[in-house]
Amino acid sequence: MSDPDMLYGTTLSVESIKVIAESIGVGALPDGAAKELADDISYKLKQIVQDAVKFMHHAKRTKLSMGDIDYSLKVRNIEPQYGFFSADSVPFRFASGGGRELHFVEEKELDLVDIIQAAPPKIPLEVSLRTHWLCVDGVQPTVPENPPPLSKDNQQLDSVNPIKKLEKSNVRDTAGKPTTGKTHKLKNVETVHVKQLATHELSVEQQLYYKEITEACVGSDEVRRTEALQSLSCDPGLHEMLPRMCTFIAEGVKVNVVQNNLALLIYLMRMVKALLDNSSLYLEKYLHELIPSVSTCIVSRQLCMRPELDNHWALRDFAARLMAQICKNFNTSTNNLQTRVTRLFSQALQNDKTHLSSLYGAIAGLSELGSEVIKVFIIPRLKFISERIEQHLQGANISNTDKIAAGHIRAMLQKVSAPVLKTIRNAPDIVEDYKRDYGFLGPTLHQAVVKARSAPPAPTVTTPPNNNSVTIVTTPIAPSINRPHIPQVISQQRIGGFSSSQGGSSSISRQSSQSSGSDGPQSQQKFVIVTQRPNTPQTVQSTQVFTLSNSTVTHVPAPPELDDLSHLE
Repeated sequence: MSDPDMLYGTTLSVESIKVIAESIGVGALPDGAAKELADDISYKLKQIVQDAVKFMHHAKRTKLSMGDIDYSLKVRNIEPQYGFFSADSVPFRFASGGGRELHFVEEKELDLVDIIQAAPPKIPLEVSLRTHWLCVDGVQPTVPENPPPLSKDNQQLDSVNPIKKLEKSNVRDTAGKPTTGKTHKLKNVETVHVKQLATHELSVEQQLYYKEITEACVGSDEVRRTEALQSLSCDPGLHEMLPRMCTFIAEGVKVNVVQNNLALLIYLMRMVKALLDNSSLYLEKYLHELIPSVSTCIVSRQLCMRPELDNHWALRDFAARLMAQICKNFNTSTNNLQTRVTRLFSQALQNDKTHLSSLYGAIAGLSELGSEVIKVFIIPRLKFISERIEQHLQGANISNTDKIAAGHIRAMLQKVSAPVLKTIRNAPDIVEDYKRDYGFLGPTLHQAVVKARSAPPAPTVTTPPNNNSVTIVTTPIAPSINRPHIPQVISQQRIGGFSSSQGGSSSISRQSSQSSGSDGPQSQQKFVIVTQRPNTPQTVQSTQVFTLSNSTVTHVPAPPELDDLSHLE
C-alpha cells in the first residue's frame, strides 16, 4: 500500500497541491508542506464524498448529483459552493501527454456582448395557493384539480361492452336498499329487462353547463367563447355530456352548410378542436358524427355567401388539420380510418366534375396525411389537375370565383408537391421535363423544386451536455409562397343562438324571441345577415364585424396558436 502508483486516483499528488498553490499566489511551497496538505485534503474530500453517497442512496438514486455534495457540506457546517449546479452530470474529458494524464471539464467562453444583447429571461411566477372543493355532500365535483370521475380506460371499456353498466346497476335494488331473500327469489323466477330511454342522465347543473357552453361557443362574445373552448379542452368531467356535444356539432354543421354561414362553421370546428385536445375524453364512440362534420367543412362545394371574397379556404385548411389529427389518434387496423378517409378524398381527385372548391379541400385533406399519401395520390394526378385549372386561369369568360379557386389550388400544389418532387426526381431539374410530365403546372413546380433544393437545411439545435454551455440555434429563412390578392370582408349583424333540447335527441333550432310587452303571436327570428361592402370594410354598421385585410395571404402552415382560426374574426 506504500507504493505511490497504488495511491493514484485516491489521494491528491504533491504536484497538484503545488499547482493549486501557485494559482493563488503561493510560490516555492516546500515538499513536506505540500504532502501534509495533500493527505489532509484527500481525507476530508473522502469524507464529503462518502456523506454525499449516503444522500444519494436515501434519495433512491444511482447517480451522484451536485446537490448531494451541497447537502454533505451543510451537514459539516461548511458553506456550499455556489455556481456549480447542473441537472446532469458534468462530463470530464481526458488528456494525456508527456507521460502525464489529466481529467478536466471543458468550459466554453461566453461573449458578454451577446449576453447583454440577448432577451431577458421571463420573470418567474409568484408562489400562490389555490383552494378547491374535494367533496361536496359526499360527491366529488368535476374540477381539473380532482381526478376524473370516469377514466379514459373505463370510457373505452364501456364503449366496447355496454352491458357492463347494467351489470353494475343490478348490484343494488332500484330503491337503494339492501335486497332480501324473497326479492332474490322473485327475481330468479321473473326477470324483466327494461331498455333505458337515455344513455346518460344529466343533472340540473350539467344541463345548465351544456346550455351555457353551447351558447358561448356559437355566440357573439369572443371572451366567453374563449373561456368555453378552454373549458371543453381541459375539464375532465365532460364524458356524460359528450354525446350531446357531438350531436350539437353534427346538427349545427348540417344547418349552417345549407345556410352558407361561414362564421358558425368556424366556431363549430373550434369546438371539435377543443374536444380533441381534451386528454380525458374518449371520442372513438362519436367519430361517426364528428368525421362527417369535419369532412363537410373540407370538401363542401360552398361554405359562405360570397366565395370570391370570404376566406373559406382557411376553414378548409383548419378542418383538414383536424381530420389528420383524428386519423393519427384513432386509426387502428380494425377501423381502417385513415384508409377510408384517404379513399374519400382520392375519389374527388378522380372525378373530372368535382367543383374546384371541393378539389382544393380534397388536396388539402390528402396533403395533411403525410408525404407518402401525397406521393401516391396527388403526384400522379398533377397533370390532370393542371389541365382543369389551366382553362380557369387562362381562359376567357371565366367567373372570378373559379379563377380564384384555381389560383388557390395552384398555390397549394406548389407548396405540398415541391418537397416530395425534390426526393423522387433527380437533379438537374429541366423545365421542359416538368412541362411534359405536369403540363401547365410544370414551370411553377420546377421553380418550387429549385427553391427547395437551394434552401438551407432545416433548423438545427446543438445542445451540449453541460447546461452552462451556450445553445446554438440555426434558423434558415424558408421561401414563402403567396396566394393571390383576395379582398375578404365578413360582416355579421346578429348570430342566432342555438338551443338544444334536453331530451335524448339534442336537436338544434333557431331561437325565436317575442318582443317584451307584445301579446301578439308573431315572433322575430334571429338569423345571420351578410352584407357586401367591399369598398368600406372598416365602417360596416353591425353588432359584430369579422374583417380580413386585403393584404396578400401567405400560404404557409399556421403556427399552433392560430389553429383555432381566431385570426378570421
